[in-house]
Parts: sequence; C-alpha cells; structure tokens
Amino acid sequence: MEYDVYEIKLDDDFLMSSLFTVAEIALADLGLAAHADKDIDVMVGGLGLGYTAQAVLNHANVRSLTVVEALSPVIEWHKRGLLPLGTRLTNEPRCRLVHGDFFVLMNAALSFGDKRRVHAILVDIDHSPTKVLHPDHAPFYEVDGLHTLATHLYPGGVFALWSDDPPDAAFVATLATVFANVDAHVVAFHNPLQDREAANTVYVARAAQQGT
Repeated sequence: MEYDVYEIKLDDDFLMSSLFTVAEIALADLGLAAHADKDIDVMVGGLGLGYTAQAVLNHANVRSLTVVEALSPVIEWHKRGLLPLGTRLTNEPRCRLVHGDFFVLMNAALSFGDKRRVHAILVDIDHSPTKVLHPDHAPFYEVDGLHTLATHLYPGGVFALWSDDPPDAAFVATLATVFANVDAHVVAFHNPLQDREAANTVYVARAAQQGT
C-alpha cells in the first residue's frame, strides 16, 4: 500500500515524521489526563505536523489552545492545507497558531502578553532535555528555567514534555525540585522503517495546589 509520508527537518536535524506520531499524541493525552478540570486553557510549544495539537483538541474539557511555533513556514503549511491536519487546526475556533519563540515567551515576566496563565503547557521542540536544537534552549530545562515555567501555570497546572531519549533520572530529580508530582512515561511504538519496537519518553509534572 502506498501513502504519503510528511517530514520536517531543520538543517540536518530531523524533527518529525508522520510515520511516528504515537508519542506526540501521548504527550497530549498523558499531560491532560493529569488535569481533570473543566474549561482548561492549554499551550503547546512546537507545532510540527500538528498531532499533539489535534490530540489536545480531542479533549472535551479544553476551552482554548495556543500553539507557539518558531518556524513561520510550518504555520503557513498548515494554513494552506499542505499538511494532513492543517485545515482541522486552522478551522478550529478553540485553536490559535502563534509565530514566536516559545523559550522567549517562557522567560517573560508573567505570561503571554495578555497576563493569562494556562492550565497545561505541553512541549515538543528539542530532542531531549540534554540534546537541544540550540544552546539557548538549555537553561529552560534547569531549575531556574522550570521555576519560571511554573509561573505560567495555574496552581495544580501540568507541564508535559516529549523526549526522544529514555527516562533521565537526573531530569526527573530536577523536575521534582519544582513540581509536586513527577512521572516519566515510556511510550512504545512500532518503527516500520526498521521493523522493530521504538520508544520515546513523556515527562508529566504537576504543580502544587495553592496552599499545599
């Protein structure tokens, strides 16, 4: 059976393929499973092929979704319907695609220009906390960077992160210094190119409830 495969690369870095979407979807499902509240606002760092964003929108308790993408051509591909999920995302009134640097936004004093926090932040940008696409991203995964990230969450809010590497005990310990609850989920899937099982990691960290 023949079918189209969509891939995104940045210079020599392979970022995403439509052959491997299980973990991108799990990022949304595992992250939002940790947040049972109704009418939640979600931010996704990294649009890519849109599978995480679409999985977020499949959750009925999501009131709004803001997706921040650094590469303007990727947003344009979605708006022009050149990618499989493009029109689903751009026609969805709950979804807003924003061209910007997610890491710069996270370093802002409070929030995303309109002084709003969100209930969940899901990130799929770098290969892993230790294998970043640009050195400027590295401080985000350290204690101070994660503390700043946490200021953008409501009490009890969730931060979830995709990683191409196995669970990293050192990073779990770093997360635990900032968040009240931390889990590292191994997400297995079949690699059709190599005909073997592969796996990614999804970290899910929940902030403390106010006063706890």
